[in-house]
Amino acid sequence: MASDREVLNDEQVDFYGENGYLVLEKQIPDDWTAKIRSEIARFEDEARGMTASNDRLDLEDTHKPDAPRLRRVKLPHTISDIMNELMTSDHVLAPARDLAGPNLRLHTSKLNMKSAGYGAAVEWHQDYAFYPHTNDDILAIGICIDDMAAENGPLMVFPGSHKGPVYDHHVDGVFAGAMRPQDHGLDIKDAVQLTGPAGSVSIHHGRIIHGSALNTSDHARRILFYEMMAADAFPIMGSMTRWEGIEDYDTRMLCGSSTKNPRLKDIPVRIPQPQPNVAISIYEIQKGLKNRSFDTAKE
Repeated sequence: MASDREVLNDEQVDFYGENGYLVLEKQIPDDWTAKIRSEIARFEDEARGMTASNDRLDLEDTHKPDAPRLRRVKLPHTISDIMNELMTSDHVLAPARDLAGPNLRLHTSKLNMKSAGYGAAVEWHQDYAFYPHTNDDILAIGICIDDMAAENGPLMVFPGSHKGPVYDHHVDGVFAGAMRPQDHGLDIKDAVQLTGPAGSVSIHHGRIIHGSALNTSDHARRILFYEMMAADAFPIMGSMTRWEGIEDYDTRMLCGSSTKNPRLKDIPVRIPQPQPNVAISIYEIQKGLKNRSFDTAKE
């Protein structure tokens, strides 16, 4: 019942169950988005002079040492106290608990950056294709740092696709981290753009098909993602989920109690193996897709 929930009502929970996504406008207070923008500026300064991506910062293909362009900050909760604090706040965890239960474990975090005029596209994919688990109470919470509009490459989803198959994300037998919806009878016109003002939160299910086009506007499109799952969702062997033993895994608990009893759900599973011989980055992995759905970034 809605009375047992923290922030979401019955209509919102039912919408998420049916469609696999939800947008909460202005969920994050303005002072938080301002602090995150300051952190982004710090990382952009750090990228100045860099000639290659490292374990903290993923550079745009159009990056130059004297004109830094970031496409991702990796695991920002580990290198930013502010982003770590936001991750564990009720602004983020309350709606997550309403959808996936009281016991939540972090899968990963990332800050995806689409700079004005050239921000990289992300091809259509399902997160679950990268990290299959024993059940699919898996979700990604996206914090909109900038206003999200059609022209600056917002996240797009296929409503209801989280209830369908896990599609093949391989090319020539090698995991490419992407699929073409039109190859599976899906019409691109059915995709929905998740737009909203800065401070809005998008939530999408781990199995929903989603992607985003180039940012062709004159303003940035930056989204901070916290990906998490129910504590009783355990990775399937061959998943791209980091596993270094149960003790380490339990350090990733965000709230509630951990368990050693995986919950098994009868859902599709596909293993993301073999892996390509590239850096472990969705941008690099997806370069294996021969027929891309989105244009690539221009100089």
